[in-house]
Amino acid sequence: MTFFTRLLTLLLLSGCVFAEESALDGANTSWILTSTALVLFMTLPGLALFYGGLVRSKNVLSILMQCFAIAGVVSILWFVVGYSLAFGEGNAWIGDFSKVMMTGIGKESLSGDIPESLFMLFQMTFAIITPALIIGAFAERMRFSAMMIFSALWLLLVYVPVTHWVWGGGWLQEMGLYDFAGGTVVHITAGVAALVAALVIGPRRGFPTKAMPPHNMTMAIAGAGMLWVGWFGFNGGSALAANGDAAMAMLVTHISAATGAFTWMMIEWKKHGKPSALGIITGMVAGLGTITPASGFVGPGGALIIGLLAGSVCFSATMYIKQVLKIDDSLDVFPVHGVGGILGTLLAGVFSATSLGVFSGFGFADGIETMGDQVWVQFVGVSATIVFTAIMTWIILKIVSVFVTLRVDEEDEIEGLDVVLHDERGYDL
Repeated sequence: MTFFTRLLTLLLLSGCVFAEESALDGANTSWILTSTALVLFMTLPGLALFYGGLVRSKNVLSILMQCFAIAGVVSILWFVVGYSLAFGEGNAWIGDFSKVMMTGIGKESLSGDIPESLFMLFQMTFAIITPALIIGAFAERMRFSAMMIFSALWLLLVYVPVTHWVWGGGWLQEMGLYDFAGGTVVHITAGVAALVAALVIGPRRGFPTKAMPPHNMTMAIAGAGMLWVGWFGFNGGSALAANGDAAMAMLVTHISAATGAFTWMMIEWKKHGKPSALGIITGMVAGLGTITPASGFVGPGGALIIGLLAGSVCFSATMYIKQVLKIDDSLDVFPVHGVGGILGTLLAGVFSATSLGVFSGFGFADGIETMGDQVWVQFVGVSATIVFTAIMTWIILKIVSVFVTLRVDEEDEIEGLDVVLHDERGYDL
């Protein structure tokens, strides 16, 4: 063997070793890069425009400002300590501090077959949108300072522990809970926190006798469309791969959203004689939130039923909360996200079964043999998330109220938060 032959052989062998050591998958990485952008797009500008259009004109900038501010503070906290506590090894209840400020994580570090920096960033976008959802419950009346302190504490004391339970190797993940993209982690936590916040802070001045219609449905519909598109990254990206799981998650997400929107529209049409733009976009969000936990485990037939139930059940819940209980959850966060998350998480245990014909899913979690067993695990996960979130949210609000006043006074509420809190106006009329 000549010198050049030996050199070529060594180069080929070293290339093989390098290929074996490097497990990064370019296709998967590209898809999660795209999904990360889509999920951030859901908050900025999607949720900001959606919520902004639904409030009165004197409060539109306050909503946009809150979404931007939450994106900033959550990003910092997630980088410093949130990611470590959520996805560090720790124990069954909380992670450890091994990944504080990305300690030991470089550009070559992997989480599965994608860069860990990308996985951390993808999860950051989920952490951003969850407390941002809650602001819909206390829109038009909470002080900006109180909102900021509450959002920061809530992220660390509620969102981070539940994330660890479900996705970070915690006790619910060990039980086999099915939550593909955030039924418990995002929607139930946000929905329950919204309900508690609405009760603690109290209703807007004039509720429920005074009409408080959305000031700009065009803006709200634009934001809703961005949420629908962004949700493909939310659910499809949660497969963490560019594969059939991601494709099926996107398909069932779309079917449920379309069915939820259509169902809500038809119910409203029959009940009030006319279909509304507000109704159809609210039904769409209900369909999206309800399919989220089940999106990696059910087929298109199951998604159709889930969307149908999302539109009808969340519609009924919205009417009951506002008209019967008279709770001023301003933008219907609990009846849409909370109820939708509960419903979807439970139904994931039903429609994941492989024995339902056209409505079949892709099977139960490892070690679970029957539908009843899987539904029981789902019920435990839902119950634990509700109780923990409700108690902790109430405690956090009480702590915040010790240091700052939670809501603006009556005169400031009448004038509007844009001028009072930010010295700006959304519109020059």
